[in-house]
Amino acid sequence: MDIVILAVVIAVVVLGALGGLIVGSRRKKQLPPPPPAAPDITAPPAEPHVGDEAETPREEPRRTIEEVDLPDGSAPVVVEEPPAEAPEIEIPEPTAGRLVRLRTRLSRSQNALGKGLLTLLSREHLDEDTWEEIEDTLLTADVGVQPTQELVERLRERVKVLGTRTPDELRTLLREELITLVGRDMDRAVKTEPEDRKPGIVMVVGVNGTGKTTTTGKLARVLVADGQSVVLGAADTFRAAAADQLQTWGERVGAHTVRGPEAGDPASVAFDAVKEGKEMGANVVLIDTAGRLHTKTGLMDELGKVKRVVEKHAPVDEVLLVLDATTGQNGLVQARVFSEVVDITGIVLTKLDGTAKGGIVVAVQRELGVPVKLIGLGEGADDLAPFEPEAFVDALIGE
Repeated sequence: MDIVILAVVIAVVVLGALGGLIVGSRRKKQLPPPPPAAPDITAPPAEPHVGDEAETPREEPRRTIEEVDLPDGSAPVVVEEPPAEAPEIEIPEPTAGRLVRLRTRLSRSQNALGKGLLTLLSREHLDEDTWEEIEDTLLTADVGVQPTQELVERLRERVKVLGTRTPDELRTLLREELITLVGRDMDRAVKTEPEDRKPGIVMVVGVNGTGKTTTTGKLARVLVADGQSVVLGAADTFRAAAADQLQTWGERVGAHTVRGPEAGDPASVAFDAVKEGKEMGANVVLIDTAGRLHTKTGLMDELGKVKRVVEKHAPVDEVLLVLDATTGQNGLVQARVFSEVVDITGIVLTKLDGTAKGGIVVAVQRELGVPVKLIGLGEGADDLAPFEPEAFVDALIGE
């Protein structure tokens, strides 16, 4: 009996010990981890001054607010900007004899008109068929019907009187008749120097695409080459980049350009250009106008308004019509429209080099009753030349 009691007691003790071990291990697993040790906190490095390395702040003397000089606000601080580089000013070629220097540009027109006529007139027998060929040659060169008939009649009469015809005699005969046809006695000077005032006012008109704005810039070079000061008015406000293009031309020769907002009022720009030209004491104001032909009425209104507004300052001295010589007889339609809008006083024929036909000079003068004053013979900056009838005819028929 004692043995049984002792065994029970030992079993109870062993079970109690095991239970205590299990409970203790569970409590150890549920305990939260101990809090981390607090880190050592050090002061951040001070921000370096300009030119200093990053380091601990140094002891520096400090000034009080009373010791600091503050601006009194009387004069603002002005930051000087470096001056912009001025564009290099070009020196244009002199205009005297410029057409003679550019004579070779008319070589293709020479082949079509001058040499063709000389070849036909050199035939031994000038029958009716030959005279018809001469007429066809003149018409093909855009001389026009009435001027062609007049020239053929005079040639027939003089050849009949002349009798025998040497090449030199034929060349002299043809030269004289062509100069008469082109017009030797017309006043071809571009009027830019009125006697009673300054500046002279020149309007440049024409359809977009004829080289109008480029011609205005080249004309500025012609005037500067002749010793005149020029102000440009960019009144073609409806064509994108027209004002930029004109200003670039002006900067190359030192001409001031007056411009307005895109799609702004052209008459306002023209008015301001003349006003600034007067204030600057310029010799000439060149006004580049819009050249849209969408509706004839709209074009008339715009150009008429520009001219009326400009004439509040002074009369317009010259209205130059720019025509593309390569359009031939089609250019005469444009000429008629513009002549109804404003009083054209002179013609500028562009692109007369290459495939252009020299007879257009005669045709357009007959159509408008005004002289060709300038001709463009290439894309170079100095390829705009004053028109000289003798030099032009010499280029057509060759040396």
